[in-house]
Amino acid sequence: MSTDADLPAARRPRLLVVASTYPTAADDGTPGFVRDIALVEAEEFDTLVLVPRVPGAAREERSGHLTVRRFRYFPRRWEDLADGAILENLRGRKSRWLQVLPFVLAESLALRRAIRAYRPDVLHVHWILPQGAAALLAARKLPWLVTTLGGDVYALSGPIIDRLKRAVLRRAGAVTAMNSDMAARLIAQGAPPAATHVLPMGADVEAIRTAAAGEEQVPGRMMFAGRLVEKKGVAVLLDALRRLPATGWTLDVVGDGHLRAELTRLADGLPVTFRGQLSRAELARSYARAEIAVVPSVPAASGDQDGLPVTLLEAMALGCAVVASEIPGIDAAVVHGESGVLVPPGDAQALADAVEALLADPDRRAKLGAAARSRAEEFSVAGFGARYRGLLWDLVGGRSQPVGRYR
Repeated sequence: MSTDADLPAARRPRLLVVASTYPTAADDGTPGFVRDIALVEAEEFDTLVLVPRVPGAAREERSGHLTVRRFRYFPRRWEDLADGAILENLRGRKSRWLQVLPFVLAESLALRRAIRAYRPDVLHVHWILPQGAAALLAARKLPWLVTTLGGDVYALSGPIIDRLKRAVLRRAGAVTAMNSDMAARLIAQGAPPAATHVLPMGADVEAIRTAAAGEEQVPGRMMFAGRLVEKKGVAVLLDALRRLPATGWTLDVVGDGHLRAELTRLADGLPVTFRGQLSRAELARSYARAEIAVVPSVPAASGDQDGLPVTLLEAMALGCAVVASEIPGIDAAVVHGESGVLVPPGDAQALADAVEALLADPDRRAKLGAAARSRAEEFSVAGFGARYRGLLWDLVGGRSQPVGRYR
């Protein structure tokens, strides 16, 4: 890996990252995959990240070659569309649709201002919509890398939306997807086949392990982490747990979302504790205390589904035995019978059987956990971040680093 010493300040290209989900602080519990990749990109690019305002966030913050700038898009009293996941926020309260058009317009204006003031060489767009739409309005002359995360591929559909997505994808110089199924869908939607790469976001394996140092597994303890929304499959998990013996296990549910109240009711009488959203360090320690991590993802009624949850990679990095749904992306990270157990999505009985078998077999848990820990090394944010940098270098016409294709 090259260092800042290899890249004199006068030669460092400028990168503008535009996204919607970004932590208020480094360890506030908000999914940090955009920040993680931006930090790796900032090792070789002067990087400005443009994201929407959320409660408690500074308007601008700096760390080395990385600057974060937040834009306003709605009156402060009601401005909550981007506080978390936009799609799930819209499903949670329909009135938030009133914020969508102001959001896109405000993001486009903020992007245009940033381009004029910052004069970037290349743009990294996270999510086809709404960020890709904003880029169409404000950044047509720049080369783009478009990164898709899941919902923008699986859930967003309709005549107008499909035309917008096609316009964004055709305009992109490079497109990345979390798994091969997403990549195929993107190509069908207009992405250039030769410029479409399967490239997950990766987990900060070293940081997660450092935060969890000294923790020991608690017998019978299981854990789920993720947003409490339909595609995460927590309702299926609770159904499965009702089929287990009532003693000898506990489950911690980490995360929040609009289904929390409903899921709490479904868990009544079970040894299940809802922990809410935890900081990244607290999440790491919680995973380190779990013998089994459960990732029961399902396709939602809207068509939305996970691409490759970073929380899965973090659990694997800490040596949890994993039981997960066999869907694209997850099945690339978890090798069934070797680094975890895969079950059909939505099948509560199969999930119950897999969990019960692991609870009863400490040797198998230990073997799967050790293999998962080793497998997670292949999904580090440092490794994938270097590949993202390689794509950006190609787009600015500078020295190229090998990007490769994830298999």
